[in-house]
Amino acid sequence: MTKSWGRDDRGQALVELALVLTVLLTLLLGIMEIGRIGHAYLVVLHASREGARLGALGQEDNAIFARVKAAAASIPDEQLDIQVSPAKWERYTGESLQVSVSHEVHLMAPFLARIIPDPFPVVARTTMRIE
Repeated sequence: MTKSWGRDDRGQALVELALVLTVLLTLLLGIMEIGRIGHAYLVVLHASREGARLGALGQEDNAIFARVKAAAASIPDEQLDIQVSPAKWERYTGESLQVSVSHEVHLMAPFLARIIPDPFPVVARTTMRIE
């Protein structure tokens, strides 16, 4: 049996794994949260465009709200805030119509709340000319 007179390296790999794994998991969770926020933004942007297009064609507010909710099917209806301006009786041909859709994305990784606000507000506004 030979005796080693040098250092004992039996726990070195475990310590290195713990250090590297922490950084990798933090990056992975950050990427996932940014992906969720990006998805919500794209959905809200698409929904506001759909609603503005329908409003530009002279449709009622109820139809605009229904189209926005249908376009944002991956977000529950109660989590969407939809605003249409101007009011129906103030809309004239050639004037602008604006549809604003907002949603708050609640973060799943609590450590990101130190960097970005929790819930993260996602807002899209689309303006179109009434035909």
